[in-house]
Amino acid sequence: MRRDTFLELCEWLAPALRRRDTRMSPAIPLQKRVAIALWKLSTPDSYRSVGNQFGVGRSTVGAVLMQVVKAINRVLLRRGVRLADPDAVIRGFGALGFPNCGGAIDGTHIPIRAPEHQASRYVNRKGYFSVILQAVCDHRGQFTDINVGWSGKAHDARVYRTSSVCQRLQAGTFFPDRHIRAGDVDMPVCLVGDAAYPMQPWLMKPYTGHLKPSHQAFNARLTRAR
Repeated sequence: MRRDTFLELCEWLAPALRRRDTRMSPAIPLQKRVAIALWKLSTPDSYRSVGNQFGVGRSTVGAVLMQVVKAINRVLLRRGVRLADPDAVIRGFGALGFPNCGGAIDGTHIPIRAPEHQASRYVNRKGYFSVILQAVCDHRGQFTDINVGWSGKAHDARVYRTSSVCQRLQAGTFFPDRHIRAGDVDMPVCLVGDAAYPMQPWLMKPYTGHLKPSHQAFNARLTRAR
């Protein structure tokens, strides 16, 4: 991380992380607390190792990490993960050949250490331990929605059905209410996904099995957009 990026991050988080000195001890400086949390998040180092690196106790590392992570979720999540101008996103996917599309959805596996309990639940189909991150991205590849926490063994369709983005799509609140006519079909703004996802009016997936030329053409456009 560049120095200016780090300082900007500290500035954004400052209102949520300010602490006052007490009679018992002075507060750990803001920049030091953010650095401790970033170091722990980006390395496999133990709490004790990180504490030695920054001259604080192991329990302090744990407390600081939770403070910073909660501040990131509360302050930065909406700032960094949000739907930009819907018209620009739809135009962007239109330029890729897929009309009235507001995003692409997919899942990725984040490797983790094997949990002490129920480790088998976290083994994914590729054979390593993970949790699943489901993400929706716009035409520039920027996140517009995330859902993280399911064990690696869960299917993408299950993660999707239980996520807030699915509920908001069903309620018609994730995208603006804009429809176009595609042949004889009234088409709402939709996401594009791979074959693992369920077919819905607001979620398009590729055709499978024996494909007609028209199906192949549709799949090519959907794949390009994804």
